[in-house]
Amino acid sequence: MKLNEIGIKIFKKSKRVGRGIGSGKGKTAGRGVKGQKARSGVAVKSFEGGQMPLFRRLPKRGFNSIGNRSNNLVINLRDLSSLIEKRKLNTSDKINLSELLFSKDKKNSKFVKVKILGTGEFKHKVNILAHSVSKSAKSKIENSGGTIEIVK
Repeated sequence: MKLNEIGIKIFKKSKRVGRGIGSGKGKTAGRGVKGQKARSGVAVKSFEGGQMPLFRRLPKRGFNSIGNRSNNLVINLRDLSSLIEKRKLNTSDKINLSELLFSKDKKNSKFVKVKILGTGEFKHKVNILAHSVSKSAKSKIENSGGTIEIVK
């Protein structure tokens, strides 16, 4: 792009390739002869000129097994306590956490196990059903007068 004498921008026309031998960019359209890069739709990614590519030189490490993945859903005592204080949970009957959390989604309730952790204060006398519980959570529930049942 250039400016002429009175300051108007002059745009250079782009060269039209592949328009015959007489145009200067005909026949192979400036792509050379034959070969992979002369073809359309080819992008040679990570090609290093025959040198071993970087992603193949670096060692492969680790393995994430799908089989050993645990589907535990954790809930803290402070969260349970806040639900009881907001009267979302009824303390007179047993609280089944898996039914409570998956009341709408029955399909996932079979695969997810609920674990109670002991973070926070807990001062409610309740009976809770859960798949697992931490030691601190168990002691806090029992000290407040409640009981916990482990579901197999």
